Amino acid sequence: MGRLTTHVLDTANGKPGAAMALELFVLDGAHWKSMKALKTNADGRTDAPLLEGDGFRAATYQIVFNVGAYFNGAGFLDLVPIRFVIKDAHAHYHVPLLCSPWSYATYRGS
Repeated sequence: MGRLTTHVLDTANGKPGAAMALELFVLDGAHWKSMKALKTNADGRTDAPLLEGDGFRAATYQIVFNVGAYFNGAGFLDLVPIRFVIKDAHAHYHVPLLCSPWSYATYRGS
């Protein structure tokens, strides 16, 4: 069964990005539809997959991470959108965010 997960790492402080707000969107025609808003746990992960089972389908998605609020507005970044395409709804897609107040990186994890 396929699923979508995420993980936030605070590279400025060398720790998980705990309690970071994020929102998941799906592209529905020409419009972005919000699917859920939540916060990361103490390990910088969500308590459950963002999507799994029947709710997980091939589509274009976007996770918007509230990096600015996490760092209390102390840096350059505010909202960090990561847009990606799910092609195989039976696979595991992991979208980690490594961030500081001034930069970020992501990749397709495992």
